[in-house]
Amino acid sequence: MKNIQNNTLDQQHGRDSLFSPPASRQSEGYITAVRGNVVDAYFIPPLPPLRQALRIEGKSPLMLEIQTHVNVNTVRCIALASTRGLARGTSVTDTGGPLQFPVGKGLLGRMLNVLGEPVDKGGALDIDHYRSIHQAPLPLARRVTQQEIFTTGIKAIDLLAPLERGGKSGLFGGAGVGKTVLITELINNTAGHYQGISLFCGIGERSREAEELYRDMHNAGVLNNTAMVFGQMNEPPGARFRVGHAALTLAEYFRDTAKHDVLLMIDNIFRFIQSGTEVSGLMGRIPSRVGYQATLASELSELEERICSSASAAITSVQAVYVPADDLTDPSATHTFAHLSASVVLSRKRAAQGFYPAIDPLQSSSKMLNPGVVGQRHFEVAREVRSTLAEYEELKDIIAMLGLEELSSVDRKTVSRARRLERFLTQPFHTTQQFTGHSGRAVSLAESIDGCERILADEFSKQPEQALYMIGSVDEMKT
Repeated sequence: MKNIQNNTLDQQHGRDSLFSPPASRQSEGYITAVRGNVVDAYFIPPLPPLRQALRIEGKSPLMLEIQTHVNVNTVRCIALASTRGLARGTSVTDTGGPLQFPVGKGLLGRMLNVLGEPVDKGGALDIDHYRSIHQAPLPLARRVTQQEIFTTGIKAIDLLAPLERGGKSGLFGGAGVGKTVLITELINNTAGHYQGISLFCGIGERSREAEELYRDMHNAGVLNNTAMVFGQMNEPPGARFRVGHAALTLAEYFRDTAKHDVLLMIDNIFRFIQSGTEVSGLMGRIPSRVGYQATLASELSELEERICSSASAAITSVQAVYVPADDLTDPSATHTFAHLSASVVLSRKRAAQGFYPAIDPLQSSSKMLNPGVVGQRHFEVAREVRSTLAEYEELKDIIAMLGLEELSSVDRKTVSRARRLERFLTQPFHTTQQFTGHSGRAVSLAESIDGCERILADEFSKQPEQALYMIGSVDEMKT
């Protein structure tokens, strides 16, 4: 059997040799097959290791990353750019290491792709230091956890699902419920007064959203403290699969070397998982549950575990997560939940009712919402708000069948409070001002707690519900 296999390999090598001479040295190889974004290359053993970067020179140089060893002479790679025009026999060079990404303060104010090349027409980068995009996470002994709230100015988040400074938070929702709007509002509210570096990573982003974000950051005057890394929707799956690692390499530089706190926004984690599925399929691997790659959990963990804080500085991450078909039991959503300290779930039902941001107060949660972190008053108000809204949800079927008049006086009071709380937790955003006509509001945590407390005390029971809709603090209510 071994002889047959060796003969087959020799025959394959013989066929390849017909169109290209053997490699002259170990770091030089040549392409033997191109199938879409998958490229096979021949090397004289020993083969370059997995995740090694290969380079193809030409009019526009092409980078490859080794995904698997096919046999003793052949590596199978995924391309990070279009392979159009690539031919068998083309020379390929082993770079001697993994993909490298530029790091340094010279990247602030710039928009880059997965290879660290500027895509903002801002000229060449003034950078001479590069790092591998594949870095080990901080050892546990060097990690630091903080019990501090990261305030956002968004009432529903700060009250019911407070984000952790130095932690990971997710914005979950299906298509069109407002994930990107919410994350751009977070940038607007926090980047202006944030003392550290803001870093935006777009995975599978629409080019329109990237251009709008760049322009908004420039207009807000925060671009000089911001770097943006994009793997856009039209790019090959290999580029989208590695852009998150590239952005984290830059975040780790600012944390460990520059000693700056980093606010890392990622839109969208599902696109990272999806690109991994595409890469796995292109490599011919057997899929797992619901068609996802069998390595979904380990690939996501490899990315998420690098987001952590050290004694020198913290990385605070807010991640948008697309939920396929609004199904929170989808493997992509359930595996992401496990890594987060706060989960903000967006509801299509609430969006249809006009409650924006469409945050579901009953499904959203945070590990920070306990008395030891947020204080007893905040904890009790949040618990009472959630309890009131949950009771109202249970009463909706009775109201639909029998009418509000058939409820007891206690239940009618609960419904009145819940409907006012639902409207008070709406909020006009700065980033949607041109569409809604409402000027944006950023509300402090103290104002959010105070407003909900007063509503729960029936202070506004005589006021119309609509007076609490789309306002900032409760004092803005028009009587």
